[in-house]
Amino acid sequence: MERAEIEKVIQDQREETVRWAHRAIVDRSETSQINLQSDLAQVVLGVRRSGKSTLCQTALLKDKRPFAYLNFDDNRLTRFTGEDLDVALELLYKHYGAFDCLFLDEAQNVPEWHLFVNRLLRQGLHLLVTGSNAKLLSGELATHMTGRYHRVELFPFSFKDYCVWKGVSPDGGSTRACGLRQGALDAYLHMGGFPELLREAGGAPEYLASLMNDVLERDIRQRHAIRQMGTFRDVATYLMDVAPTTLNCNTVASRLGRACSSNTVRTYVEYLKQAYLLQSVPRWSTKSHERLRSEKLYPVDVGFMAGRENALVGENLGWRLETVVLLELLRRYRPFLHTVCYFQGQRTEADFLVCAGRQVQEVVQVAYTLQTPRVREREIRGALSAAAATRCDRVSIVTYAERDDLTVDGVHIQVRPAYDWLIS
Repeated sequence: MERAEIEKVIQDQREETVRWAHRAIVDRSETSQINLQSDLAQVVLGVRRSGKSTLCQTALLKDKRPFAYLNFDDNRLTRFTGEDLDVALELLYKHYGAFDCLFLDEAQNVPEWHLFVNRLLRQGLHLLVTGSNAKLLSGELATHMTGRYHRVELFPFSFKDYCVWKGVSPDGGSTRACGLRQGALDAYLHMGGFPELLREAGGAPEYLASLMNDVLERDIRQRHAIRQMGTFRDVATYLMDVAPTTLNCNTVASRLGRACSSNTVRTYVEYLKQAYLLQSVPRWSTKSHERLRSEKLYPVDVGFMAGRENALVGENLGWRLETVVLLELLRRYRPFLHTVCYFQGQRTEADFLVCAGRQVQEVVQVAYTLQTPRVREREIRGALSAAAATRCDRVSIVTYAERDDLTVDGVHIQVRPAYDWLIS
């Protein structure tokens, strides 16, 4: 790539950094996970348009140290290669002056970026890197930067972030405060939490369709050189339509009605997980092969469940609430290397178990309502069965609006409305 072309991009992107301090942003809790004093590269991973760049900008502005910025998610850098990195570094020093922190946005778009980052770390530079593909961890990072990076995982806005953005107080137990949060929850269950979408006064289907297409094309197809793109899109669309669902590759292959093997489906599912479009929840078991064999799939945001064009999912608010609760559990516990599983007994099930190693710390059941006696008995029985099987005495049931404290068979169960549990 020509030096003049790279320099023009750097100049334009530097002008963008001047406007960062004047943008209205939500100070998200994940910002505290970024440590710019560390000698480790700070790597922020998540689905495209989840707010990774803004999170890093917030961390840089708080730190107030001199930095430079290069965003590889720029159409003018499509011909940028690993050989151009040293030229870009020289030009960054030219236009930013001396800096000790370098912010590389969507670094996976450049071949050999990991070697470049590793070299700069050895030279004592602090690195802040974002990426939209978990393959960064299992591939380049794990191979070339073992022990030299700190991972921060970012999802779209949490419900608390959503409330802050909409000007709804996440605190307070008054009738007014609870009512406003419940109204915000109604909107959140339908729209989801992609920050850019919340700035728009409509157009959710178009935005989400465009976003999903970008992920499929730019984060997956180009990276993995997928040839049967029609089949791949069909697999992605089908799984979004039926999520949350327990994955059965044979069933998916047969439902598509074309020459698509179960192995192909498995490969495509891995790609979708790597790009963060799908989140996987393993089945709880003391046997590792059972955990690997049975997984449940959820979308990374409830907006994808029905906000896409031609989506077939209806108004099943129970599924939406279950998805929102899962994503909140992942936000809370993954930074501490905890695992979220689901429980399947012979005749009972519980939605989520929070596991620290082999120890289950919490059972979380999700039920839109417990008003129906049959549903109430089923949900409580499932939670108690999971608690007994895992020897866990901390049990919660998250509902849409109900609150209660129960003791059943000697086990205390907290029933909490989602609009409170999600921000607690």
